[in-house]
This record gives sequence, C-alpha cells and structure tokens, in this order.
Amino acid sequence: MGVMHIPGHVHQKPREVTLEEIRSLLGDCHLCPLGSTRNKLVFGVGNPHARVMFIGEAPGKNEDLQGEPFVGAAGHNLDSLLNLAGLKREDVYIANVLKCRPPSNRNPRPEEIEMCSPFLREQIRSIWPDVIVCLGNFAAHFVLHTDKGIMSLRGQMHQTGHFAVLPMFHPAAALYHHEWQQYLEDDFRLLGVWLSEHPADSPATKSEPL
Repeated sequence: MGVMHIPGHVHQKPREVTLEEIRSLLGDCHLCPLGSTRNKLVFGVGNPHARVMFIGEAPGKNEDLQGEPFVGAAGHNLDSLLNLAGLKREDVYIANVLKCRPPSNRNPRPEEIEMCSPFLREQIRSIWPDVIVCLGNFAAHFVLHTDKGIMSLRGQMHQTGHFAVLPMFHPAAALYHHEWQQYLEDDFRLLGVWLSEHPADSPATKSEPL
C-alpha cells in the first residue's frame, strides 16, 4: 500500500524554547557520571518542525563516536523502515532518552534517566510532534508511564495528551532478533497509514504536555 510523503507541519502552539537553546543549556553536560565516560554527547538530529519524533534508548558505540543518533547498521535499518511509512530522515526528528552512551551499552540506570529526562521533555515541547515513536522499552516506559513490555504495547496507537504514541522494537534489536524485523515493518506501515489519515493541521487533542 503506497503512503503519501509527509513533510513537517506548522506548529499549533507557541514554542517555549528552541532546540538550539536546549542544546546550549545542555552544554558539556556532567550531571551524571556518563559525562566522564562518553566521547561525544548525542543531542538529537532532524526536522525541528517534524510531525514524527523518534525516541530511542541511548547512544551506541557508533553514535558516541560521531555525535549523531542512529548511525551504522541500526541507522541503515531505520532509513529503510522510514520508507515504509512514506518518510525520510529529513522529515523526522530523532533523539534518545539518554544523551550519552552507557559503558558497554548497558541499560540506562534510573538516576541517569532522571538527570537527562528534562532535556528530552523540552525537546518534545519544542518540536511538538503529532506522533512520538518509542523505540524500545525505555522510551516507551518514559513516554507512556508504564512498565509493560514492547511486545504487549506495539502494533497499536496510544494517546498521551496531545501526542499519539506508537511503541516499537528498537531497530538495533532486530539485527540480533531477525523475527522482530517483521514487527517493525508492520508498525512502520501502521505509522504511514495513521499519518495519511490524520493530515497536518487537523484538530489535535487539547491536553497538557508530558
């Protein structure tokens, strides 16, 4: 099924701060010990007017070296998946729950998420997307305030305030669990259908942000 190309959208609310201001405030962050072990802080990248914002877990090895989210094999997988939704990299915004790589790619710790999350919340408010795509459990738990796993959350749109939320497996996980790739492809097609059925500037749910 073909899906129309979805560009960015005009904001329906005033921005509180710009992404540039948030990045400047973050600076050379050392609020948690990850600031001492990272190579580069990975703030986020993409369209500041994106209708779709992707939130992953944390930078990996390649991201830590390049300072950009979703590069390497996981990034190539994400690019091909975006096509299924009628999207391109320049249409979307991509960030992570953590801005710094945990050593050896271990899971984020609660105190690290607590220190880093205000910056992600401000990114969400600044972009004010229509859809937040949560890639993996940590992003889904953060956005939806749930402890349910991705397998039970994926495959359907959720709503939290203004935002439609679509939890998915992380594209990197599908590189090791090949059976999950089909789930990802199905969910990206669902995203494309939702976008085509909810054009930009359609009435949004009036509610408080995260």
